[in-house]
Amino acid sequence: MISSKITGTGTFIPSLIKTNSDFLKEEFLNSDGSDFSYSNDVVIEKFKAITGIEERRYAIKEYTTSDLAFFASKKAIEDASINPEDLDYIIVAHNFGDVKQGAIQGDTLPSLASRVKYLLKIENPNCVAYDILFGCPGWVEGVIQAQAFIKVGMAKKCLVIGAETLSRVVDKHDRDAMIYSDGAGACIVEKTDEQDSGILGHASQTFAKDEAYFLHFGKSFNTNLDKDTRYIKMFGRKIYEFALTNVPLAMKSALEKSNVAIDEVKKVFIHQANEKMDEAIIKRFYRLYKKPIPKGVMPMSIHKLGNSSVATVPTLLDLVLKGKIKNQEVNKGDVIILASVGAGMNINAVVYKY
Repeated sequence: MISSKITGTGTFIPSLIKTNSDFLKEEFLNSDGSDFSYSNDVVIEKFKAITGIEERRYAIKEYTTSDLAFFASKKAIEDASINPEDLDYIIVAHNFGDVKQGAIQGDTLPSLASRVKYLLKIENPNCVAYDILFGCPGWVEGVIQAQAFIKVGMAKKCLVIGAETLSRVVDKHDRDAMIYSDGAGACIVEKTDEQDSGILGHASQTFAKDEAYFLHFGKSFNTNLDKDTRYIKMFGRKIYEFALTNVPLAMKSALEKSNVAIDEVKKVFIHQANEKMDEAIIKRFYRLYKKPIPKGVMPMSIHKLGNSSVATVPTLLDLVLKGKIKNQEVNKGDVIILASVGAGMNINAVVYKY
């Protein structure tokens, strides 16, 4: 049976570091434009206690999302030791396109995938490049799509990228702006005849009846600013409760499809959105099996890198595979789970064996 495996990974972590203390002089407001009743140092202290974020990375003004995607993809291609001309698909997951610093409009013409193909200087017209909009789970969904192409014989090699510059679509008057960051992660997914490795199972869901606008575009909390300029907004509490209820179930569904026992799972790579939320998700996941949480099963990068949306899972995976996160590693034969949740509201999970 034809399957697929990840043969190379790469990431691009922007150089600009923005610490929590850098937000001390910001004018944070309530959604109605009124002042907070407590100081910024209290806001930041509570923020860190909940999210775990101490620092986040921002791209320099000369780079856009497609540039970050290109940098990460080059590393993945080199890691997999493949000729980019042999790629059948380039799939780029993002949410806002190329947003230049100071601009109020995202640019998706041409698609970011076409821009990456251009930057890679790929001449092969049979290398199909397209974008995917699936919220924060976009990269994981791209991996699922790459596997589908490979299983039906439409592809042998695919490049899947998650890239975002969220720092350019945040409302500086909204304390949630402290969550978001920039970055890119990529991988090469290839055809394999190995029956006991690669992607073993997956699950994807979209909840839109009541949940579609938990994440949305909205006006600034500063009522003096242009009401037609929009920024990323979220209903944090609703997202938190939604994720805790549904992400563990999606992970369980993917695991059941893979015919792998919970005790075989060595690592769970969850979208780096909120440390407390991720800890609660992993706790509920293992509770479904009435099992204790294995020590070190959930690597984290959010403390220093923040939430870079579609880039968090591939970045985290690459960092662990390259030995760049202390006391975390993935070895041959290990079973891991990749899982994410985000705008849509979308959820997905992949069970993978190295």
